[in-house]
Amino acid sequence: MILKQIRLSRNFSQEQLAQMSGLNVRTIQRIESGHKASVESLKCLAAVLEVEISTLEQEELVIDKNTDNWERLPLWLKCCFSLNFLAARPARRAASRIVLTSHVSGFLFCLLGLWSEAALAGGLIMLSNAYLFHLLTWQGDKLGIWYDAPETHPQV
Repeated sequence: MILKQIRLSRNFSQEQLAQMSGLNVRTIQRIESGHKASVESLKCLAAVLEVEISTLEQEELVIDKNTDNWERLPLWLKCCFSLNFLAARPARRAASRIVLTSHVSGFLFCLLGLWSEAALAGGLIMLSNAYLFHLLTWQGDKLGIWYDAPETHPQV
């Protein structure tokens, strides 16, 4: 079922969806893992997610245009992204978190460098790491290889 994709696109946790729909969390987990849902459960979920019941009954079919971009990349660049993001399917959100974390910790360590040379060296290494990941993020944007789920915002 496509329920998990819709739930994630709305930024709902299983617990939030269960609470809003009046269903048990375990029921949501079963439906997402492929078990058949009752008509009543589908009606509750469709109402909360603002979709048709037929949409929830669709099989999960993912046609990812990014896959073609990823497959066309040279092996050395795939290795670079895979090793740096520790995933064979890099996500832009993860890259952005790494850049932010590296910048913040780098600046903090550089401040500590006023008292310790080792902290200053660590700060400079973290800042270098941040800029490296920023470069990789830019390359990922340029080549369109991110596997993040497309963000959809509910219509008001």
